[in-house]
This record gives sequence, C-alpha cells and structure tokens, in this order.
Amino acid sequence: MRFKWTYTGAARVRLGTFLKAQGLSSIQLKRMKYRNGFVFVNHRQRTTDFRLRPGDVVRIQLAPEVPVDTVVPTPGPLDIVYEDPYLLVVNKPAGVASIPDAAKGNDSMANFVKAYLQASGAESATIHVVTRLDRDTSGLMLFAKHGFVHSLLDRQLHSKDLIKHYLAVVQGAAALPPHGWLVLPIGRTQEFYMKRGVVVGGKPSVTEYRVLDRTDRAATVLVALHTGRTHQIRVHFAAIGHPLCGDNLYGGDRTLIGRQALHCATLDFWHPLLHTKLHLTAALPSDMVSLGDKLGMRKWEDVPIID
Repeated sequence: MRFKWTYTGAARVRLGTFLKAQGLSSIQLKRMKYRNGFVFVNHRQRTTDFRLRPGDVVRIQLAPEVPVDTVVPTPGPLDIVYEDPYLLVVNKPAGVASIPDAAKGNDSMANFVKAYLQASGAESATIHVVTRLDRDTSGLMLFAKHGFVHSLLDRQLHSKDLIKHYLAVVQGAAALPPHGWLVLPIGRTQEFYMKRGVVVGGKPSVTEYRVLDRTDRAATVLVALHTGRTHQIRVHFAAIGHPLCGDNLYGGDRTLIGRQALHCATLDFWHPLLHTKLHLTAALPSDMVSLGDKLGMRKWEDVPIID
C-alpha cells in the first residue's frame, strides 16, 4: 500500500519525525525497513534520519502484511455499504459475531471479510476490525484494509471524531424524559462472565439518548455513545428500568422480538486518506421494522442524528 505527502513546514525536520506525525508507528517504520517496504524523498530512497526541506515530496511503500492464521477465511454473505482501497464498511446482521471465538466457530464477520478480501484480490487480507458489535446487534461495522489505516481510524475513535448512532427500542418508556444522559459506571458482575452491570468502581460510562417516538409500552430512542464499554447501551437502559426489547440478558421481553432491539444505524467519520467526510447509513432490519409495526411506532427511513 502506497502513500504520498508533501512537507509544508518552515524548518527542516527528520523524516522519521514527519512520518510519525502522519500516523505511522515505530513498529510500522521498522517493518518498512526490514520487510521490503521503502521510503522515497523526491524519488530518492532515504532513511528516517534524513532531514526534510520545505516542499519535499515523501512517498512510502508499506511492508506487506502477513495474515493471521487464527482468522480462517469463510465465504459468507456481506452487505457492503462502502468500500475503497483503504477501508470497508458492512451492514452486519443480527446473530453473527464480529470476530471468531472457540465456542461459535468461524462464521463471524471477520471470517467473511477475510474470504472476501482474498477472493477480490485485495493487497492485504489481514483483518483490522475498527468498530465491532455484539452478536445480536445489527448494523454498521468498519474494517480497515491495513494496519496503518487502522491506526489512523483509531485516532478518531479516541478523539470522538468517529461517531456512531444507534436505534433502540426500550420497554416501559412512558416516564422516560425526551432527552437525557446516562452517566453510570459499568463493570463485570459476579453472576455470569459475559454480563456487565452498573457497579461501584466500574469504568466511567456515558450514554446520550433522544426519544424519537413512544407508545404506552415502549419507545424508539436514538443513542450516541460517549464512551465504549461492553454492552453499554443495554446495561444503561436496563439500569434505569427500561431494558431493550428482546434483551433477555438484561431483563428484556422476547415476546415481540427474539434479540435485543439494537441497530447501529449511522456512522460518521473523516476519511483519513481521502480527506472527505463520510456519512454512512444502514436501514433497519426486518425484525426491528416488524417490532415497530407491532408497537405502532413510526417508521424511520431517514435516521436523524444527535447534534
């Protein structure tokens, strides 16, 4: 994978310092040196100690990535929402894990994506999951096609420049305020290794929501995460007495839907290499549409965002 930049600074600077400022890590620079990568400045190969002058053009060829054998390529259906040479966004169905595990085998989104990358002749088939979802949560997942692109997107995750909005249907919502912040610490519970809860000493966790529609039985809420804890949305709404419909792990009723009614509907981020703003959406899956019909909820074809 190749990249090019022009140094626009006023003073001379080490090439290695410049490349780290572009997001390359020390490990990636070492891999370029020892694994058939290269760095050129104005069409001449240089080491990282070379000092750049204003106007110098820097070109790099990243070292080839070696796919991890633990992720087995498994052909499977992919609903591709966006793709370019650097990243891939897919609409994950409910019931499919984000990554493989020993108990559930190799039918995860990571396995499907690896098979797709190999079949399409991608430069690298190494899997880089930027955003993941619970097995029974549907919606947008972001994959990077190279470790360097992954590191650039991780910067946005930590700076809050990458924003996800979820649609959820929560129970017993007659008294739920129209807009609110759930600021409750989340940690592991003692009853089940996968279960999380609001616990003393848990990690600080912040969820913002806005009610889009409600009936006497439930409400459709738009949710934005300001932290990224395991099961955060599910735990927070259960803690205030409004578990997600279908979420039996946290007290939800499965009468109307067989999984938690949670869908990652929008994804907004700045493309780190094309320098454009991306706004991607995934329509509600049929089981959540059916749930809304049963509850008499409004249909959400265009998902709003929380400003």
